[in-house]
Amino acid sequence: MHLSRRTLLGLAAGVPVSAALAACGSSGPGTGGETTYWYLNGQPQEGVRAGAVDAFNKARPEEQIKDTTFQNDAYKTKIKTAIGAGRAPTIIWGWGGGTLRSYVKAGQVEDLTPWFDEHPEVKKRLLPSSFAAATVDGKIYAMPGETVQPIILYYNRKVFDQVGVEPPKSWDDIMALVPRFNAKGIAPFALGGQSRWTNMMWLEFLFDRIGGPEVFQAVIEGEKNAWSDPRAITALTKVQELVKADGFIKGFSSITADSNADQALLYTGRAAMMLHGAWSYGIQQARGGDFVPSGGLGYMNFPPVEGGKGDPGNTVGNPAQYLSLSSKADSDQKKTAKDFFARGVLQQEEVQKWIDNGSVPIRLGTEKLLAAAKNADFLQFTYDTATKAKEFGQSWDQALSPTAAETLLDNIVKLFQLSVSPQQFARNLNAVTGT
Repeated sequence: MHLSRRTLLGLAAGVPVSAALAACGSSGPGTGGETTYWYLNGQPQEGVRAGAVDAFNKARPEEQIKDTTFQNDAYKTKIKTAIGAGRAPTIIWGWGGGTLRSYVKAGQVEDLTPWFDEHPEVKKRLLPSSFAAATVDGKIYAMPGETVQPIILYYNRKVFDQVGVEPPKSWDDIMALVPRFNAKGIAPFALGGQSRWTNMMWLEFLFDRIGGPEVFQAVIEGEKNAWSDPRAITALTKVQELVKADGFIKGFSSITADSNADQALLYTGRAAMMLHGAWSYGIQQARGGDFVPSGGLGYMNFPPVEGGKGDPGNTVGNPAQYLSLSSKADSDQKKTAKDFFARGVLQQEEVQKWIDNGSVPIRLGTEKLLAAAKNADFLQFTYDTATKAKEFGQSWDQALSPTAAETLLDNIVKLFQLSVSPQQFARNLNAVTGT
């Protein structure tokens, strides 16, 4: 989650490195009132974000926002450094959750609760579920925006037909499909394992399907030895069984998600399935030639695990993306940013662009637009998955504190490389639970 991120990816870079670095050096709050906004690049998402800024700037010549884009992994480092040095952009793009909580603790972002109280119409037009990850100790510290992005199990229908098999209805089915695809020289699953968070999506679903959401909730609440719960150990063991069975593309540890190499494996038929965010649909559509239009892309929620406690309708991922306001910004910058939140975020044109890209915006009342879209079936599936789930778990690396998230991601890589056992993984994570 994500993607993330997950709103993530796309066709790599945007601005040249030199320009990005120059912007980093010049776009902090100390630049005489210029309102700045950093966000992720990569198409098709970058174009929608840039379009919203351009539309706002055109409509309000007296209030201008200067935007700068970064690749996913580079952004995470850059924004952390800039905020720590007191040189954050005015508007901070993020995923909410644990990272937002750390900004709040350090006094780096503004409490937007009074502003939302003064502008109830802004809150009323957004999916209620989008506010949880924007809220810390009962106060709202971010403007939810963009799209809802559950994690989805995608599959290549053409490859399934070629091998003569059906999509999995259970975890046992997944394990039974692995040798069938391997026998035909097709990787069962694409995975951009070098990016780390891509591996995490597997654990998120296995924890949920086996133990239900309360297993991970115990981790978030800092309960002692939460990772050693027997259901957690079962989930960790199952993912290693899939790795040992050659469930993932050979060399997955050196494949990156930012390059979209994992996406290409699915639409070219070199992999049969892929667990990825809802944003993946737009990438498959943009880059896969006739793959999506010809009905080649299948999708489903993650199947249940036999004997598991989790509701098979539950999902995980990103309930929205989030815009925070730097507490270090001056009053003019803050005014422009808040005007952007009220009049620039999820306006009609932006909503339509997200829908055209195969995404579901978090703006309420879009049902007719979704139904009229060329991707109506997928959009309805995403909307239903997100709104009907009894539990919508936030991506773990966003839900946890930055310190715990980094330990999690490092250990997930080791888990997938079989260099730590489930028990060692649990011990390593227990050491940072609650930090």
